[in-house]
Amino acid sequence: MSMRKKAIISISSNQEENNDDSIEVVTPGEFYKEENEYCAVYNETEISGMEGTTTTLKISPSRISLLREGTTSAKMDFEENNPCVTLYNTPYGMLELKIDTQKLNIDIDDKGGEVFINYHMSIAGQNPQATELKIKIKS
Repeated sequence: MSMRKKAIISISSNQEENNDDSIEVVTPGEFYKEENEYCAVYNETEISGMEGTTTTLKISPSRISLLREGTTSAKMDFEENNPCVTLYNTPYGMLELKIDTQKLNIDIDDKGGEVFINYHMSIAGQNPQATELKIKIKS
């Protein structure tokens, strides 16, 4: 499956302390397989506050990488027991993010699937926020 297929990608994120703060974005994108990774690509919209940014999700059996390019650029890796420190470049400046993945469930095949990530994220040494991310891909 190297051919790019059209897909609907839905991403909902939820911060544990604040359940009212749930954000869900449903967007058209593309889905394909590259070597042993599945890739989903979509353009951010005004809703996410990152208009002008393209996001690529690279999904392998035990980790997921999120790459953003455009007005906002970042590379975030989610892998259990492997914290990641990354620079997040926004129009307002550069931030240092630390991502500590608590739980990662990946259930994906050539038709799409779901990814669930529970992680702690801290920005520039602030207290970490527990965040849940659910990604659904339908192609």
